[in-house]
Amino acid sequence: MSSSTIEAAPSASPIPKRPLYESSTQFRNWRFSPEQLSELRSSLNAAAVAVIRNTLENEKPGSSSVVSFLNAEEEYLLVKLYITKITQLCGLFRFPEDVEATAVSYLKRFYLKNTVMDWHPKNVMLTALFLATKTTNNVISLETYTAHIPNTAPSDVLDLEFLVAQSLGFEFAVWHSHRALWGIILDMQNLPDCPPDIRPIYESALTHLRASRLTDAELIYTPSQIALAAVSLAAPELASQWSMSKFRSDAVESAEQLPGVIESIKALITSAGHPPDIEAVREVDRRLKLCKNPEKIVGSHAYLMKKEQEEKKALAKRSKKADETKQAIKNGDPFGNVLEHESRGLVDYDDDDDEED
Repeated sequence: MSSSTIEAAPSASPIPKRPLYESSTQFRNWRFSPEQLSELRSSLNAAAVAVIRNTLENEKPGSSSVVSFLNAEEEYLLVKLYITKITQLCGLFRFPEDVEATAVSYLKRFYLKNTVMDWHPKNVMLTALFLATKTTNNVISLETYTAHIPNTAPSDVLDLEFLVAQSLGFEFAVWHSHRALWGIILDMQNLPDCPPDIRPIYESALTHLRASRLTDAELIYTPSQIALAAVSLAAPELASQWSMSKFRSDAVESAEQLPGVIESIKALITSAGHPPDIEAVREVDRRLKLCKNPEKIVGSHAYLMKKEQEEKKALAKRSKKADETKQAIKNGDPFGNVLEHESRGLVDYDDDDDEED
């Protein structure tokens, strides 16, 4: 090779772009396997039962032995009923699809951190829906919202708003499968076998997708997978053509895995995507009245005792601060050790509020 000849360096392989969804908090924090979901709900349920049993025994020894506590499946059944109530309220207020889907996601996520024996789904549902109107930019005044819901006061919503937001980790953005569905339907119109009028397929797929909200699908699968499964239930051949057209020859592994995933989602939607039996839910709700955490029932002995303990603890903290300030003033330093501690990053100005409810 002559000195004047320059051999081109081999081009570096392009770095594959990471899907935006994989950068979301939803992908990082709100996706689980079916086994993880089952274990999480069971552990939450067991912990709640232990706390409530202990509280009941402290009030009246032996009283917990006659209580029929809910299990994790029964808790989920009650939450599922209130998912259907979100749909009803969204119809009443004519909220758009985004509000309904977001509120459902909030309710599901809340009960991955809490149990119905601590917080009844009725008011949590109302709060989740109201919060969803704000985070999706479909704001309604609290007074108008509660005025249209029987036996509901503004305080029923506001009292739980921070708790719901905190349980969500203040992660309000939700990636929805109905948006992915619309994108797939638009793209399908480029397929040679696409019918001239694709709207019936879209409407049928949307019905299946809405049914998926009554399942754990969004906690296990991606929005696009759920959307494709909904299309596959509505038009299997067209969905198969579209999915194969999206894979390059170097994505054989993904193409082979996808049908299995789609079939799993379809099975989940068809088996669990329906409202729960009302009579079964009534029985669960009746038992919940007897095993609800007494510390969460306003006015109960356990509630008043807990509040008294919290107030004593807060008073002790304030008294300690006051004593430290008095001593500092006496020593000629009106700020005590605050400035020294602040410079070292040791000051906690909000330590009166750092206890969870």
